[in-house]
Amino acid sequence: MKQIGHWIDGKRVPGSSGRFADVFNPATGEVQARVALATKAELDAAVASAAAAQRAWGATNPQRRARVMMEMVRLIHRDMDKMAEVLSSEHGKTFPDAKGDIQRGLEVIEFCIGAPHLLKGEFTDSAGPGIDMYSLRQPLGVAAGITPFNFPAMIPLWKMGPALAAGNAYILKPSERDPSVPLMLAELFQEAGLPDGVLQVINGDKESVDAILDNETVQAVGFVGSTPIAQYIYARGCGNGKRVQCFGGAKNHMIIMPDADLDQAADALVGAGYGAAGERCMAISVAVPVGDKTADALIERLVPRIEKLKVGPWTGGNDVDYGPVVTAAAKANILKLVESGVEQGAKLVVDGRDFSLQGYEDGFFVGPHLFDHVTPDMDIYKKEIFGPVLSTVRAQSYEEALKLAMDHEYGNGTAIFTRDGDTARDFAARVNVGMIGINVPIPVPLAYHTFGGWKKSAFGDLNQHGPDAFRFYTRTKTVTSRWPSGIKEGSAFNFKAMD
Repeated sequence: MKQIGHWIDGKRVPGSSGRFADVFNPATGEVQARVALATKAELDAAVASAAAAQRAWGATNPQRRARVMMEMVRLIHRDMDKMAEVLSSEHGKTFPDAKGDIQRGLEVIEFCIGAPHLLKGEFTDSAGPGIDMYSLRQPLGVAAGITPFNFPAMIPLWKMGPALAAGNAYILKPSERDPSVPLMLAELFQEAGLPDGVLQVINGDKESVDAILDNETVQAVGFVGSTPIAQYIYARGCGNGKRVQCFGGAKNHMIIMPDADLDQAADALVGAGYGAAGERCMAISVAVPVGDKTADALIERLVPRIEKLKVGPWTGGNDVDYGPVVTAAAKANILKLVESGVEQGAKLVVDGRDFSLQGYEDGFFVGPHLFDHVTPDMDIYKKEIFGPVLSTVRAQSYEEALKLAMDHEYGNGTAIFTRDGDTARDFAARVNVGMIGINVPIPVPLAYHTFGGWKKSAFGDLNQHGPDAFRFYTRTKTVTSRWPSGIKEGSAFNFKAMD
């Protein structure tokens, strides 16, 4: 059985804890590898080594650090297909979706090439007599990231890239469910010129997470995952004096106005609701058609599209629409929530409960589901399902539809489909959600803007990637400088106040 260890000081090393987690092939249900789970001592040793390596890296000028990012871009392109195959085999994503996962991370590395500009401070000449003031953006030291299974390339790159480009050392604790791609990325960073020890990849479970949160050397922690864990990490990390940003769960609404292009809206809903088997924090899981006529026409268009979806393993070809979910436990939780929807009175229009794929009966495949007449008191509406399940909540007016999105406890992303500019502008201005799509179903910002939700979808003041990332991974130091002008005439002993 293949065993997966850690990346410490520029090389792969086995774990020493004797504890392992199974890494499954989600398409077959078979265990394909075992990943070591680090102890607190292993984590602390990696942090100490990273702190030692960071001193020289932080003193390296920004353009030299940017050159590492430039080379990293080339190497990711070179190894894109190889990494996508490994990603698909551990996560279950289709091959094109796996490449998209890597590509969106790559775009943040491209943005990090501009680190020298982003790290510039401010300067005020002659703030007082002979006095100048300026600010410096300096690295924190050692930062850490705890990243989820659903984007094993993209989110680690979102975290590592800005942190490293800003001059920090970085401790990455990826998901133990699909750990191989983060280790491959660490190898590429070394090949790109990153000094050994500046990036450490530690595989582990809660013991490793708590060790990161309690380690005094770790100055900042970034997390993406479920809201309960985000709240835990935020509270414990902040309690230990760290800078913390945590991104949690989501329940993203898409409002379909009566004037919308319903074919366009239906296509968007199918892609956004069922792509990656719904295992996306930006997936659309709630459709909100305005008016029964709109709802009936939308359902009529959705059903044949959903029934034609091809579900299969990533090896099934590029026409596979989505693959299995990541674990048997995830599959069981999705089906349990589907059953609750039926029991609580929602109409199951497309029923995927009996889905089975010949030759892959033990895989973690979940058929597509479509609910209609869902109400806000139902569990399938309140909870994040993280599976191929789309719920339709009918609204009788724009204001009612807007209220649904605004009243939900999650506020990650939302979208509206309409031909009316006034409605779209009003929606974007009023809705209390972090990322807004106007005729765009999954409004994930590009790398030079920032990514982040509101309400219980995010904890912390700064977003991921874009300029916020460089603010998060640096401290501002302000210097007041005076070079007395009287020295050439002799010493001056009076203190001159600023005018």
